[in-house]
Amino acid sequence: MKLLSELAEQLNAQLVGNAACGVSAVATLEHAGQGTISFLANSKYRKFLSHTTASAVLIKADDLPFMAPGVSALVVADPYVAFAQIAQLLDSTPAVADGIHPSATIDASATIGEHCAIGPNAVISAGAELGKGVQVGAGTVVGKAAKIGAGSRLWANVTIYHNVVIGSDCLIHSGAVIGSDGFGFANKAGNWLKIPQTGTVVIGDNCEIGANTTIDRGAIEDTMVGNNVIIDNLCQLAHNVQIGDHTAIAGSTSIAGSTKVGRYCVLGGGVGVNGHIEIADGVQITGMSMVTRSLTEKGVYSSGIPAATNAEWRRNTARLRQVEQLFQRVKQLEQQLQHISHDGQQPSTED
Repeated sequence: MKLLSELAEQLNAQLVGNAACGVSAVATLEHAGQGTISFLANSKYRKFLSHTTASAVLIKADDLPFMAPGVSALVVADPYVAFAQIAQLLDSTPAVADGIHPSATIDASATIGEHCAIGPNAVISAGAELGKGVQVGAGTVVGKAAKIGAGSRLWANVTIYHNVVIGSDCLIHSGAVIGSDGFGFANKAGNWLKIPQTGTVVIGDNCEIGANTTIDRGAIEDTMVGNNVIIDNLCQLAHNVQIGDHTAIAGSTSIAGSTKVGRYCVLGGGVGVNGHIEIADGVQITGMSMVTRSLTEKGVYSSGIPAATNAEWRRNTARLRQVEQLFQRVKQLEQQLQHISHDGQQPSTED
């Protein structure tokens, strides 16, 4: 439990109400109760503010007049960021593992740092290095000569291939596969010849990688993920992809090989990115977009088609099929108009 006076000091917030009030969990405005703290970051939820039963709320100064009687407030510039900070302080997520389980297989040549925890049936391969305080979940495999930075956590059934490098304070969720082979093949007379993928994957510090996401190792050079990159579930990064610092990638996004994504980019859910292109710093791509060329300027890009009623979709699709025919008709009309205009400028030959 945290006192509001403590939280106000940590957040540098203005406290309005009971400084001795204690909170032990976060909650939504609508479903909060005593002992919880909520937040208002979107004005459409202001209707819940006047009758919330939370003990305290994170709000902007402009929302103070709408507060329910008896509810304390922490006034901050950005309630959502403050909520994230408090959620970390009150986090009740259990440790990935406690101690080193007797069923874990740890090669004699592996280096295990102080205060590491390794769960049941985990495998730490020859030459692998775990930094101080690393937590490895049940059934997770850390491959030969892989390096995991201090404080990083790997949940159950994560697979880290050989020579992969993961920075400090990273969080990798269950089912993620880091360092599997890239999709490298050459075609010889109709038969596919595998190209050995001899690069690796290097992931920076303070990154989060979602469940069942896969990041392929480089074909020759390395696949690179910068610092403070967040990647959602079910994403695919192909071989030799490079992701800049502080970029966010939402679920089911796929990035083809050798593409470079800049810093502070945001890729929405289900985005597809072609290979061998570059995306500039600060680019935002909305969900379900398909990126087929380099995006060299910061901005927001879209190509996904929003859902419509079936009747609208069928009508628009039918019209789309006529675009080429309509184009040719317009082209013919333009040519006819040009001829008419040209003929009208000619002197008459009749007496």
